[in-house]
Amino acid sequence: MTTTAEPNDLALQLVDNVEKVIIGKRDSVQLGVVALIAGGHALIEDVPGVGKTLLARSIARSAGCQFRRLQFTPDLLPSDITGVSVYNQKTNDFEFRQGPIISEIVLADEINRATPKTQSALLEAMEEGQISVDGVTYALPAPFMVLATQNPIEYEGTFPLPEAQLDRFFLRISMGYPDPTQEIEIMNSQMTSEPITDLQAVATPADIVDLQKRVRKIYVDDLVKEYIVTLSNATRDHSDIALGVSPRASLALLRGSQAIALMEGREYVIPDDVKGIAVPVMSHRLILTPAARMREATAEIIISEILGATPVPGGSAGPRPTAESLA
Repeated sequence: MTTTAEPNDLALQLVDNVEKVIIGKRDSVQLGVVALIAGGHALIEDVPGVGKTLLARSIARSAGCQFRRLQFTPDLLPSDITGVSVYNQKTNDFEFRQGPIISEIVLADEINRATPKTQSALLEAMEEGQISVDGVTYALPAPFMVLATQNPIEYEGTFPLPEAQLDRFFLRISMGYPDPTQEIEIMNSQMTSEPITDLQAVATPADIVDLQKRVRKIYVDDLVKEYIVTLSNATRDHSDIALGVSPRASLALLRGSQAIALMEGREYVIPDDVKGIAVPVMSHRLILTPAARMREATAEIIISEILGATPVPGGSAGPRPTAESLA
C-alpha cells in the first residue's frame, strides 16, 4: 500500500528517518536519498567506522526495500553476484539460482577488494537494470540501487575501480568524522541496542518508483540545461584535468538537480540546485593531471573553482510550468 504524503514530504521523511540512525550527517543522508529517488547508484567513500554500511542499511529499511549485502573479497566470483545455472537431474534441465544482485537495494561492501572481472559483473546491472547469465537475460526489480563502499586510505590488496565503472555511479558520498557532541550522541543512542533494529519503513518500493517518475517531470529550463553543459565542458578544457566528465555526468547533474528541486517542494529547477549537487556528481569522474596531483589539488577544489568562474543564468530558471506541460 502506497503512502499519501506529498512527494517532497515523503522524500524529507526518508531523510529524517535515516537520521534517526545516522546522526549529524544530514548532507550525506540527503545525497543518499537524492540518488535513490533520482534512480542512480551511490559510491560511499570514507575511512572505516564512520557509518557507510549503516547508511546503506538505513536507506533500504526506510524505503521498505529488499536489501542484500555483498562482501567483496579477492576470491569473489561474478557468478557469486549474478547467480548461476545449475543442472537439475530430476527435470533434466538447467535451473537458474539467482544471486544477491537480484534485489531492490544492494550493498557492495568494500567493492575495490574484488578483482576487476568481478567488479565488471555490476556494470550491466547498474546501467541496464538487468543481468545476463548463460545467454539468458533477467530483469532486475524496480526500484534498483547499488550502494558501494570503499576505503580511500588503505590500498594494499585492492583493485581501484576503472573509470568506466566509476562513471556509472550517480554520485559519491563522503561521511566524515562526527564532531565531539555528535559522537557522544551516537554513543548514547547505542547504549542498550542498535537504533537500526527499531527503524521502521516510511515508504514502500512502489512509493520510490513513483518518486522516481515524479523527479523526471520536474521542469528544467533550457538556460539551466546550457549551464549544466557549460560546467561539463569546463572540466574537459581545464588545464589541471586530464580527463573531464562524460555526457553521463551531465545527465546525472540534470537528474540530481531535479531530485533536489522535488525535495525543496518546487516544480522547476534553479541554478542553485545544480551547484548544490555538482561536487558529489562530478568529483569521482575526473582524472587530474600529474602536475595538479603534485600540487595536492583535489577534484573538489577544481570543481568549486569552475562553479565560481562559470556565469549563472540570470533571473529565474524559467517560467513556472503549467499542469499541462508536466502531464
